[in-house]
Amino acid sequence: MDLVLNVADDYFFTPYVYPSSWPEDEPLRQIFGLMVVTNLGAAILYLGLGALCYFFIFDHKLMQHPQFLENQVQREIKYALWSLPYISIPTVALFFAEVRGYSKLYDRVDESPLGWSGLIFSMVSFLFFTDMCIYWIHRFLHHKLIYKYFHKPHHVWKIPSPFASHAFHPVDGFLQGLPYHIYPFFFPLHKVLYLALYVFVNIWTISIHDGDYRVPSLMEKIINGSAHHTDHHLFFDYNYGQYFTLWDRIGGSYRYPSAMMGKGPHDHIKKLMAEGKLSSDSLNGHTTNNKNGVHVKKE
Repeated sequence: MDLVLNVADDYFFTPYVYPSSWPEDEPLRQIFGLMVVTNLGAAILYLGLGALCYFFIFDHKLMQHPQFLENQVQREIKYALWSLPYISIPTVALFFAEVRGYSKLYDRVDESPLGWSGLIFSMVSFLFFTDMCIYWIHRFLHHKLIYKYFHKPHHVWKIPSPFASHAFHPVDGFLQGLPYHIYPFFFPLHKVLYLALYVFVNIWTISIHDGDYRVPSLMEKIINGSAHHTDHHLFFDYNYGQYFTLWDRIGGSYRYPSAMMGKGPHDHIKKLMAEGKLSSDSLNGHTTNNKNGVHVKKE
């Protein structure tokens, strides 16, 4: 994160915000700067990537599903933007530790113990490490003693839109993001690669809420995609994984996606249409207002 902070210092903070007498490596200044870039970056990634996915990938027919809530998209965005600043507080503490040199992040490839092959290894290990950690954190958040306090707000969205991706309770959001931030404290990782993986994580988090249930046939049993994660929202005790189905299979929580068996949300909408409870005309717009006899569930 020091790369982002340095750019912000060079082009914004130093010439326009902070007095020249305040050194760029002063701890309090770094904390303030990290708070700004973390919150701004998170909001830009969430809103920008979410909007691209919502307008170009998300199937708006899903908004006519009976379990798609009234004004759900607006509520998802509002909840996420309320939560992100709270999540940023402990996150900035970890970023500050990175900036102060306590992590294993490095600047140049020749600093890697394995050279260029180390970059490839770190990408793979990052995915498997974070997938394993998130599985168990996610499953822990479903424990009956704590579920209603932290994770239940995310499960309000039974049929999620891309904007549900970051609509977490702050404690939930931080805990599920924690593996990404602690990885470079345990394993060497190139700083640029770390930023690239951070963007990828946000893209993936949005993609598993995008309602596009297609997965290459060869990867259906390996990749935890939107179809798998939608079943998690619908059926609660299945498909806790982030990228892969590995830990769900090990933990006995794997469920083959209902969408791939012809029993998913799209199939339910088709059934309603066949029964005359939903007209094809109502699927052409992006509104959730239902005028064709289908009850749109409120929270």
